[in-house]
Amino acid sequence: MDSRPTGSSRPSLLGMEIRRSFWMGRVFLAVSFAYTLLFQTILILAGSGAFDTTVPLLLPIFSVVGAMGSLSVYSSDRIKGVFEYLMAYGFTPQRLFLDVLLAGLTMVSLVVGVSLAFGVGLYVATGHTVSATLVELLVIYTIPMSYASVAFATTVGMYWTSLSSPRAGMNSPVGIVPFIGIAPSLLTLAALGLVHAPAAAILGLAVLLVTVTVVVLLRSIGRLLPRERLLSPA
Repeated sequence: MDSRPTGSSRPSLLGMEIRRSFWMGRVFLAVSFAYTLLFQTILILAGSGAFDTTVPLLLPIFSVVGAMGSLSVYSSDRIKGVFEYLMAYGFTPQRLFLDVLLAGLTMVSLVVGVSLAFGVGLYVATGHTVSATLVELLVIYTIPMSYASVAFATTVGMYWTSLSSPRAGMNSPVGIVPFIGIAPSLLTLAALGLVHAPAAAILGLAVLLVTVTVVVLLRSIGRLLPRERLLSPA
């Protein structure tokens, strides 16, 4: 008789995934916070007046780095054969992918939340007012692009890890994926300077394209990543 838990009896691993992601990604978080908080402090105290337009456009770039802990856990678990055990108990690749993705989004929530609370708080405390431009950029671009970029980087990283034979310290994608994650933001900044169109339209379209790409990749897991791809390469 098959004793594997099924359906609603299968325990959730998301809480443990989040805790492990924060632990393994603590260096990424520290670097992300250091860059973000220092950058905002210098910009505000320098009195350049560019906080409203500069920070909302650059924050997604810094946020990606802080959310790489979940991908570190995924890469480590595949190498150690953890997925073989989990799949033997009925966990699907889609479920494993989703837990890693949600852990990454939880991490970026912390980065974005703390960064904006600190930056906007210091901005107001130094005598500035929150402008409509700042609010608009945060709503249509900064927050959604931060989540979309982390989802994109994490999803691409999981595909890369699953399709390759990673070894810690050698060809693990964790060190490269942050650059993939910041690519959408950099391309968006380039588009703002090259395309003659309303900035809001360019920013909104960029978020939409990244989001659609992530959805397509996630829906393709079953077809592009058969179960054996998650087995340990050792």
